[in-house]
Amino acid sequence: MSSAEDERIAANVAQWTRTNAEFTDRDAERQWRDPQVYWGEFGTRDEWLGDVAGLDVVELGAGTAYFAAKLARAGARPVAVDPTPAQLDTARRMQEETGLRFPLVEAAAESVPLPDASFDLVISEYGASLWADPERWLPEAARLLRPGGRLFFLTMSTLAHLCTPDEDNQPIVNRLVRPQFGPWETRWAGYDGAEFHLSHGDWIRLLRANGFVIDALHELQAPADATTHEYYFVIPADWARRWPGEDLWECRKT
Repeated sequence: MSSAEDERIAANVAQWTRTNAEFTDRDAERQWRDPQVYWGEFGTRDEWLGDVAGLDVVELGAGTAYFAAKLARAGARPVAVDPTPAQLDTARRMQEETGLRFPLVEAAAESVPLPDASFDLVISEYGASLWADPERWLPEAARLLRPGGRLFFLTMSTLAHLCTPDEDNQPIVNRLVRPQFGPWETRWAGYDGAEFHLSHGDWIRLLRANGFVIDALHELQAPADATTHEYYFVIPADWARRWPGEDLWECRKT
């Protein structure tokens, strides 16, 4: 990796080390013990993965690995990959507490130390899909998948990003405030890490270039009973009931 890429990954690790101490470590207790598979900050129940029993699954940017834990409960054979030691420490603690065992791999999604064509399913729920370089992690996802394998990734919607102000910790607004024709990499004031925000057209181009067929783009609506997340409050629940705050991409490797 280049020095710039190393710096960005190190910054993301530093940010998520702090976030783990502030929030994700304690939230893992609830997430690991809830068997329901859901997506995103508003807990949209999954309707798209289908039966995962017996599937080899790798989660890229797994954080505390709660999504992988849910798939393990459903009979899958997951491997959770994340670059932040503190997040994986939480995952190990939860494995001890719950008895759910699966491999935890400390690595960035841009360079995964796992063999080619080893998995039936690649998952990224606000992990690699938002904090890893898509020109690097999408080729890795394609490499890891067997022919016909599926990729599901959830990220902040293009529309939500375009409505997000530059000011630190300000919720999104009901108008466009950011350019769509700008750099993919985004750095926020008061935040050490870097995010990647692409237009739908750019996602389609990159996915096709890496051998994926797009089966669906699910623009998620917050459920009627959803509440604004205490930590990820940039997208309020009432906004996400009117406009899609999250995009879930469903793809297949040709």
